[in-house]
Amino acid sequence: MKQLVFDIAPPPQPTLENFVVGPNAEVLAHLHALLSGESHERFVYLWGGTGSGKTHLLKALAHAAAAQPWRVCQAGATAMCSEEQAAACDLVLVEDVLQLDADGQSRLFNIMNQMRNGSGLLVATGPYAPMHLKIRQDLSSRLAQCLVFQVKCLSDEDKAQALMTHAQGRGFTLSYDVAAYLLRKWKRDIPSLIAVLDALDRYSLEVKRPVTVPLAREVLAQLPKD
Repeated sequence: MKQLVFDIAPPPQPTLENFVVGPNAEVLAHLHALLSGESHERFVYLWGGTGSGKTHLLKALAHAAAAQPWRVCQAGATAMCSEEQAAACDLVLVEDVLQLDADGQSRLFNIMNQMRNGSGLLVATGPYAPMHLKIRQDLSSRLAQCLVFQVKCLSDEDKAQALMTHAQGRGFTLSYDVAAYLLRKWKRDIPSLIAVLDALDRYSLEVKRPVTVPLAREVLAQLPKD
């Protein structure tokens, strides 16, 4: 086994362009509209389960907004911004409101009230719809007044299609059987799947063998999964 297969590159910078859309076309379209100024909404709440892509979208928004250039405030349980910091920003991003402590919840409530009379934008995420969040009631009510989207997890069919499309972009054809094998045997998040597919492609070129299930099995057997 060549050392080449161990050279799994880190995942690329999350962007709106490399977000695998699946059933989330409406979410993505609105976030583009938010950045372009075509949306009349200024407060967005995204909710969904683990692995649905909420963190990817927040990082993508931060990256795109900073290139505008906008002043971006990124907040969460470990670093909740102050009302003063939020007031100086064009975009406030808050990850997982359910993890905010009492002080963080109070700050977010105040920030949202403050921003209603300002011009900034706010995008927050959480695991559940606002009415099902176990947080202070006034904050859940404020979040319910946002434009609310559920970010849905990709199906296995969506992930397989994403892998086959990525392979096509790299200049080779990936069979559905290999895509399905990777989904069964490797980490199931898209960045990890894309990274191992890239390693498979490089290894197949090195050993002059096509990317098949036997080749994938050979490579995965040599890779630490954790």
